[in-house]
Amino acid sequence: MHPQVESLIRIALAEDVGTGDLTARSVVDPAATASGRMLLKQRGVISGMSVVRHVLESVDPEIEWHPVVADGDVLQDPTTLGEIAGPARSILTAERTALNFIQRLSGIATATREYVDAVAGTNARIVDTRKTTPGMRVLEKQAVRDGGGHNHRFGLFDGVLIKDNHIAAMGGDKAIASIIDQARMHVPHTVRIEIEVTSLEQLNLALSASVDVIMLDNMPPETMRRAVEITSGRALLEASGGVTLKTVRAIAETGVDLISVGALTHSAPALDISLDLALS
Repeated sequence: MHPQVESLIRIALAEDVGTGDLTARSVVDPAATASGRMLLKQRGVISGMSVVRHVLESVDPEIEWHPVVADGDVLQDPTTLGEIAGPARSILTAERTALNFIQRLSGIATATREYVDAVAGTNARIVDTRKTTPGMRVLEKQAVRDGGGHNHRFGLFDGVLIKDNHIAAMGGDKAIASIIDQARMHVPHTVRIEIEVTSLEQLNLALSASVDVIMLDNMPPETMRRAVEITSGRALLEASGGVTLKTVRAIAETGVDLISVGALTHSAPALDISLDLALS
């Protein structure tokens, strides 16, 4: 388990359980055991099964978790995701935190799969953004992969993306070539350099500097199509800005290589998953 995920689980349990589960302590016999299943109630793509296991183990190592599906599985409802057994108090204490994780992550995986399916048959790949829940980026980007999508840069530290405010801070469009050259001087040769453009004029300036990736920001499809023709394979082209399920197919058909979708992580609804228990 990634150290950041372990830390996140500790934080999640601390905010929910705190000094102890008052309800379970008050009404559940400490010797009672329970068993049950985690149930998916709608069609979706699963992500977060290993997180559930770590949450349960963190609360009580005596809890037994037996998953029957895997991350990335596309499932119909109702479907059993896994079976659980162990001390009743402990299961009840861990229930909400475990569900919060898997509902959120499976929602992202499901939303991603919808976008991936929408562009099927084109050359475009669906990628995520940095618009993630603070602290949950490792898990949310994994959920995107579980849904069939691809990851953009993980953070500011592993990729160069020169955006409009960088260009403005360095002198405007006339400085685009020099900004790209400067970036190339300061990063390893293994790192791709990407720049955001909003016009075909900026596109040509970026191409003249032999940039690796060009983000076409909020361009209509007809302009993107022209950008693809102008670029002619000299750089990867990424479409970005206001992408929805209604528009993503038309964007993909322009011939762009990548389509970044912030909604995958900032707007995906949680999947409906519950935990059904009974005394054993």
